[in-house]
Amino acid sequence: MPEVATARSGAPQAPGDAYGWALFALIGGQIALHSCMAGIRMASPLAVLREGHAAWAVGVLLGLFAAAPIVLALRAGRLADRYGYHRPIRVAVGLTVAGGAFAVLSTYLAGAASFVVLCVAATFTGAGANVGLIAIQRAAGRMAHDSTELKRIFSWLGLAPALSNVVGPVLAGVLIDLSGFRLAFTVLALLPLASLVWARRVPADAPPAAATPKAGRRRAWDLLQAPGFTRLLLVNWLLSSSWDVHSFLVPILGHERGFSASAIGLVLGVFATAVTAVRLVIPFLAHRLREGRVLVGAMLIAGCVFAVYPFAQASWVMGLCAIVLGLALGAVQPMIMTTLHQITPVERHGEAIALRSMAINFSSAVMPLAFGLVGAALGASALFWVMGAAVASGSVVARHVGPQPVAP
Repeated sequence: MPEVATARSGAPQAPGDAYGWALFALIGGQIALHSCMAGIRMASPLAVLREGHAAWAVGVLLGLFAAAPIVLALRAGRLADRYGYHRPIRVAVGLTVAGGAFAVLSTYLAGAASFVVLCVAATFTGAGANVGLIAIQRAAGRMAHDSTELKRIFSWLGLAPALSNVVGPVLAGVLIDLSGFRLAFTVLALLPLASLVWARRVPADAPPAAATPKAGRRRAWDLLQAPGFTRLLLVNWLLSSSWDVHSFLVPILGHERGFSASAIGLVLGVFATAVTAVRLVIPFLAHRLREGRVLVGAMLIAGCVFAVYPFAQASWVMGLCAIVLGLALGAVQPMIMTTLHQITPVERHGEAIALRSMAINFSSAVMPLAFGLVGAALGASALFWVMGAAVASGSVVARHVGPQPVAP
């Protein structure tokens, strides 16, 4: 694939598996940033509720974690394209630490003032985590020399969010119970500083060979004209929505079935475990996997699982459905990121990642409302079937995702 070879011309070169340390550093850096955001995202609603605020205030607060990435993603992508990894990661750490500091400040306030400061904290930590994510994903992609390495790298990198969503909330919960919100927010605010330590292991990448002085004047939306990029975003949106609808509907369906909270939590837990498991396996099978085939298979499997889910009357059956769905959806992100790096210009990878990030965050912010409206009108089972039909139909589009052969 000439696109891949060209794209890696400015990447840090290393013999054999020497990129392993740099990749490990990228994973560590993302865990440090994302754990801070995930911990504050879990703890701040509790603080708001303990202050006596209404439930709508929690919704506003949580929405701000996704709003900032939507607004700032393109700037973050251009920053990464222009300066590489190290400057954007310093910006990300600064924003995230500032968000944590605002969260600490909120513990000295009360009432509306505390809520407003927590909203600022949510905005800063959401923005910082996203700026870091874009820089990290771009840097990771430039370490690979072919599509097989891209799949391996993004499979390993995909473990970082899963680990972060455990580390951050668990750490926050333990510290809140131990000594209150102030200690929890303080420790969370310090976590992103570890990203600066990890950054020393990441080589400085050279400016992209294809970059030009006029590159910054181009509109990001021009990337939608890149062959296959719009199809890739559509497939990504359908699969991301599948993830969201599963998280949204399993508690509702479990409640309708009369399952206990622990049983519902176990279903969601085995889903997350399956996602992690498949990302651990992909690096060893990467040379046998083809992006388009994996995406098509994942969409068809997801459609079938959604069709079966409403008929699950026992928690163990829902657990089996969750495992199958987790294995399918867990394989998606490495294939999406591999394809994105192959079909977009190397000097604009940051912008391309940013557009994907905007689409995912917008979907995560808006789709739960749509799910709620449709679910209220048709019921949880119907929403499963509608989403299943949509994602299965999207497999037709997924067949044409990826670099297209050039006519001789």
